[in-house]
Amino acid sequence: MNLALRDIRHRLSRFLITCLGVGLLLGVALAMVGISQGVVAEALALTRSLRAELWLVEAGTRGPFAEASRIPGDVREMVARVPGVSAAAPITLRTAEMAAPGRIIRAQVMGYEPGRPGWPSNISAGRGLGGARHELVADERAGLGLGATVLMGQDRYRVVGLTRGLVASGGDPLVFIHLRDSQELQFKLSPPAARRAAASGAGQGSTDTVNAVIARLHPGADAREVAEKIRRGKHLSALTDAEQSELLTRSVANRARVQLGMFTVVLLFVTGVIIALIIYTMTMDKLREIATLKLIGAPDRTIAGLVLQQALLLGLAGFAAGLALIFAVRDRFPRTVALGPEEIGVMLAVVVTICALESLVSIRAALKIDAQAALGG
Repeated sequence: MNLALRDIRHRLSRFLITCLGVGLLLGVALAMVGISQGVVAEALALTRSLRAELWLVEAGTRGPFAEASRIPGDVREMVARVPGVSAAAPITLRTAEMAAPGRIIRAQVMGYEPGRPGWPSNISAGRGLGGARHELVADERAGLGLGATVLMGQDRYRVVGLTRGLVASGGDPLVFIHLRDSQELQFKLSPPAARRAAASGAGQGSTDTVNAVIARLHPGADAREVAEKIRRGKHLSALTDAEQSELLTRSVANRARVQLGMFTVVLLFVTGVIIALIIYTMTMDKLREIATLKLIGAPDRTIAGLVLQQALLLGLAGFAAGLALIFAVRDRFPRTVALGPEEIGVMLAVVVTICALESLVSIRAALKIDAQAALGG
């Protein structure tokens, strides 16, 4: 007789409701793990799409993602002449709000020169930027369709292409526009500010400014050696792709990951306590059945195995319910939920371990049950 399965059959509705409650808790924990991984994926999405091997930014800074960086636009030609560099391109990055019909969209705007490195490599619909000004390529998360128009600054931009999965480290969708359009949006003074600057003798100032220059190298060129040459001779900060990725994961996205990790630990602790209480209650409800097993000579390992089996069934059923729930709704989350086989496997192992450990209290209580209780009234 399998006491665990027999008890589940006799109290099926209670078991299913219990599994649903545990599944909701585990679903939230899985969501936390997926969002934590998604924060890293979002932070690295742009750098992976651009396939830049070097990032050149203002000396003494770690921009453009970690802090502000401004360098002259003609740095591109200087970097392009460095031995080992095959192509270089200036880019701008800024957070802005776009006015779409009936709503305001917050996005990270990147400016680049069509035909040079910097264009998004995963366009899912439409096309990239062409020769015309005031065109825009937006990520699907912005909720814009092909042909839609948005207002940025004083100009209207038309959406000519859509990307998928390109968002900033803060979760804002990425949009791409011409470098000149981006420079005017970011560095050109508004008319009142321009008049004040002219009155003070400061002048309009140049808009030929960029936030970074990205570079690709010739095959066989060592990125660290080229970066060191640029640091010494060009008075710029140079980061390799590996250094930029480490900066994004350890500095920009690390605090969010730590916070999500702490929430996950708390949720798993609460889940473990709840599972322990449920299994203990289920075990005490079967006091006479367990006493009967002892009376007929069932060994302790059989009773312990039955309690452990029910704990594992509860945990695995709850895990399956939570996993199904997250996969059903994860596309509706405002942040990316990146759950791969590795994350699912680790969480499954954690749940099995929690169930096994939390069942020890119930096993101990079951082994203390007196066989004479089976003869009671």
